[in-house]
Amino acid sequence: MSDEIEAKYEVFRDLLETRTPEEAVKSLEVLGLQDQVIQRIIERHEQRVIEIREMDEPRVVYEGNRYTWYTGPRSGDRCWPALVDRLVAAGWKQDPAIDALDAASTKVVSLLSHPKERTFSTRGLVVGYVQSGKTTNFTAVMAKAADRGYKLFIVLAGIHNGLRRQTQARLVQQLVEPNPTRWFQLTDLDRDFVPTANAASFFGKSNRTHVLCVVKKNATVLRKFADWLRSASEYLGDCPALVIDDEADQATVATKTINPLIQEILGVLPKSAYVGYTASPFANLLIDPSADGDFYPRDFIVNLPKPLGHFGTEVVFGRYALDGESPEDVDDGYDMIRTVPESDVELVRPMRRVDIESFQPTLTPTLKTAIEYFWLSTAARRVRGTGVKHSTMLIHTSVNTVVHNRFRKPLEDLRMQLNAGLGSADVLQRLRSLWASESAKVSAAEFGERPVAFDQLLRELPGVVDDCKIIMDNSSSEDRLDYESGPVVAIAVGGNTLSRGLTLEGLSVSYFVRAVSAYDTLLQMGRWFGYRDGYADLPRIWMTDELQDWFRHLATVETEMRRDIDLYMIEDKDPLTFAVRLRTHPALRVTTAAKMKDAVPAMSAYGGQRVQTRYFRRNKDWLNVNQDASKGLVTRAKETGGHEPDAKNGRHVFRNVPSEYVLEFLRAYQFHEKSQECDSDLLIRYIERRKREADSLSQWNVAIVGNPVDSELGNFEFAPEVEVGRIVRARLGSDDPGLENPAEDDFADIKTLMSRRDAAIDLVGETGRFNEEKIKQERLEQLPDTGLIVLYPIDKTSTPKPVAPGKKQRKALDAETDVIGVGLVFPQPGVDSPIEWKYISADLSKIDIEEEDFEALNAEEPA
Repeated sequence: MSDEIEAKYEVFRDLLETRTPEEAVKSLEVLGLQDQVIQRIIERHEQRVIEIREMDEPRVVYEGNRYTWYTGPRSGDRCWPALVDRLVAAGWKQDPAIDALDAASTKVVSLLSHPKERTFSTRGLVVGYVQSGKTTNFTAVMAKAADRGYKLFIVLAGIHNGLRRQTQARLVQQLVEPNPTRWFQLTDLDRDFVPTANAASFFGKSNRTHVLCVVKKNATVLRKFADWLRSASEYLGDCPALVIDDEADQATVATKTINPLIQEILGVLPKSAYVGYTASPFANLLIDPSADGDFYPRDFIVNLPKPLGHFGTEVVFGRYALDGESPEDVDDGYDMIRTVPESDVELVRPMRRVDIESFQPTLTPTLKTAIEYFWLSTAARRVRGTGVKHSTMLIHTSVNTVVHNRFRKPLEDLRMQLNAGLGSADVLQRLRSLWASESAKVSAAEFGERPVAFDQLLRELPGVVDDCKIIMDNSSSEDRLDYESGPVVAIAVGGNTLSRGLTLEGLSVSYFVRAVSAYDTLLQMGRWFGYRDGYADLPRIWMTDELQDWFRHLATVETEMRRDIDLYMIEDKDPLTFAVRLRTHPALRVTTAAKMKDAVPAMSAYGGQRVQTRYFRRNKDWLNVNQDASKGLVTRAKETGGHEPDAKNGRHVFRNVPSEYVLEFLRAYQFHEKSQECDSDLLIRYIERRKREADSLSQWNVAIVGNPVDSELGNFEFAPEVEVGRIVRARLGSDDPGLENPAEDDFADIKTLMSRRDAAIDLVGETGRFNEEKIKQERLEQLPDTGLIVLYPIDKTSTPKPVAPGKKQRKALDAETDVIGVGLVFPQPGVDSPIEWKYISADLSKIDIEEEDFEALNAEEPA
């Protein structure tokens, strides 16, 4: 582009400061520019718009005719450059951290309405990760929106004072202090909103100051704020407002008081952009989008990428392979989880409501170990002298404040006992063994950290124990985690005030047995997610095996949900034509019942998918049923002909097996009740529908995959002259025999059964080189109407192989007899036959557990 056109383009950008794009073009015409020059300026603007829309990250879906006007920061901006300076001073690097923040925030601002539009009401959602920098992202969005002319900034900062205060402090430090004459604060660190006189004076055209208000989602506060805004209603017509709803799934959705009050505030503002931020958007994605004035993200959804160095659900707990993924690419996570036996749970939290007042907690051996490890790891961090200076341990066993307060004396006693015992050889030997054990399980070198010997940390240990504070951080206590007055070492016992948004600085150890019943509550309680600079090898979490299983399921749901959001872009959908599906769980709700009232069962199908068993019982009677079902299928398949034996490589294939034999097998084989996709009724219904509606899946190929015959583990015979060597599939779980859970003795989770190669066993060609897409493509060409079922004889002992340092070590399967695993591969049809799978989603048909404690929402705030 010529220098002349570039200069005129900058004039156009100047005009965009005070005009909408349409008005700016008319202004160019008034200035007398030739039509072809104006056209080139428009093309230059649209080129930049396309660049922003097509950025790889973050992924965005938006309402189809939404116009992008914002094209990034400008040289005369004040708020964004000041924020960058603050971040650099705090240690941020331009590449990649600030560049990524710049790109993500630019994309969000580009989806807001232009501040000079006559009226607007935008609804958007930004999905991040727990403890991943969402506050920094919306601070950047606010800075850029302020630079472009937004005037009123309302931040709804959760439901507790701690998060509101923390958010206010961040915004003051990063927005207000660098430009104090440009901002007026309606709230401060210690005071939520209190009405001031003459509200209109803040919003008149002559007042160019940005107005900042950080409020809790509290009925009294919001009602006062709505009334105060209403008193200035005649001046709000030229006051573009950005409303940031932090933790947007909490209290905003389906609440009787908070939801209408937020709607009331937005209703007073003729120009309002509402943007929700959350790491657990399950409730937001299930809102009825046809409801008047609600918060379904009809205009856009932004899927923020996981930042470099972020510890998320998947990193800690692992997850299951999704359809189309290669199982070997999905590991079990790092060996950072320690098991709390079920027998300990009743000792650290009351099991019944009537027991709360009389409950006295016991510091169980696992809790004592967790606390001692916390002190050791904090001492090791002092030896290293790198990373954040704070060090925190979280004990989260109950939502009840009475229970929290009862922990204080036992914890103080333990601290005094250890201090007094540091001269004892027995105590030192116990601590030395604990440190040696934990250091061996997760290698410091794996994370680029310096190993610390016990003798080195021992010199710091007495100071750590002396400095350690015991904090009861809950809604009724005066204790609070204060990270603003110097380095902190603290054991925090708490509930809801520590489970939403609030950052626990330097969190390295968590003891977590809280009973919850919903995905969003569980995910938000994972305060251990985030950044661990300088101590990435040291975090540990103590929890029950059941909770570990729930978090692993949740990691899978989270990944699948984000993949669904990304599908919007690929399939050219928008939030009003495609609903994100959320996989359900037998023991967990997706969110609270009130928030799911508008959800509907989501339609899905098995077409093109690979389904496999991963959960099993280990008792002989249950397993024998599955052995008999498998032997029966192979015997009947053998009678039909088409047998291709390859016993030398541990494989057999039977072609053109009638579907009746497969359906008979599915009726007999017992899938574990925890299996989501492996549901006999759904599988049978789907196969029968495909047969009936598309004359497909009438024929199947049946395969057996094992080791070569006469290999080390011995053979398993499915039928005469049909045998293969047994294979190993170890199970997930604790490797400490002292922590076995009797209730779970019959359960095994092997996580992954099939390999990619197995899914191509009946295809012709160099199948070993096929990737997932190639397998689907070849199946469509070679066997478009034929299903594949694969049987695996799993050795009953299945001793696990050693794993890489730092990764979780599996356990021997130790079943009472051999286990038969099953995998099914379905061809991709041209038009699939949907079934009601175990997902839910928002209802778009109208469009062309221990609950969270919301008592504080309606509590009276001081005047």
